[in-house]
Amino acid sequence: MCLLYDLGFSNDYQIVWDFQKSLVEKKIRSEIPDSLILVEHDHVLTTGRGSHIENILVQDLPKYEIERGGDVTYHGPGQLVAYPIVSLTERGLGVRQYVELLENVISDALLKFNIRSEGKLGSLTGVWVDGKRKIASIGVACSHWVTYHGLALNVSTDLSYFQKIKPCGFDSSVMTSFAKELGHTIEMDEVKREIVRSFSKRFGTSFEIS
Repeated sequence: MCLLYDLGFSNDYQIVWDFQKSLVEKKIRSEIPDSLILVEHDHVLTTGRGSHIENILVQDLPKYEIERGGDVTYHGPGQLVAYPIVSLTERGLGVRQYVELLENVISDALLKFNIRSEGKLGSLTGVWVDGKRKIASIGVACSHWVTYHGLALNVSTDLSYFQKIKPCGFDSSVMTSFAKELGHTIEMDEVKREIVRSFSKRFGTSFEIS
C-alpha cells in the first residue's frame, strides 16, 4: 500500500521540499508506508548535484539547490511533479532499476493519450518523444535507500520558461509537452489519474489517499 498526497498547486517550493524530507525521515523509521506526492509548483528553478551554473541564463526566478542528481531544471504551472518516497531496500531495487521504473510509469501514462515515448539513461535521463523531444525530466535522491525528488511531466507548461536555462544542459528547444504534442490541452486531473494508475501497476501497489 502507498499513501497518495495530492497537494494541488503550491506557490512555495520550500514547503513541499520540507514535506518530502519529513516523509523520508518517517519512512526511514518505518513509521509510514511508501508515499507519492503530486504537486504543481509555481515558477522556480532547481539545481541538482551535477549542475553547471552557466546553464542558468537569467536570474529572475527563485532558485533552490537540492539533493537530486542532474543539472538545472524548471518547474511551473501546467507541469505535473511527482515525488515518490519509496524504500528501495523493501522493494529489492537498485537506483538504476528505480529510475527505469519511473520512466516506464511516464511512458505508460503517455501511451494512454496516444503519445509514444521512451526513457533514456545516462546523460539523457528522462522521457523523450521520437527520441528528440523531452517531455519529462527525472532526478532522484536517496537517504538510507529511501527515495525522494522524482519526475516532472510537462502537461500544459509554458515552454518559453525553459529558455531561461539550458535544461539538463540541452537547448530549450528540446522540451515538449502534452499540449504541444497533441495540439490541445489535457486536464491535469486526467494526467494525474493515469500516472497514479501506471505507478500502481509498475510498482505493484495500491493507493490510499492521505
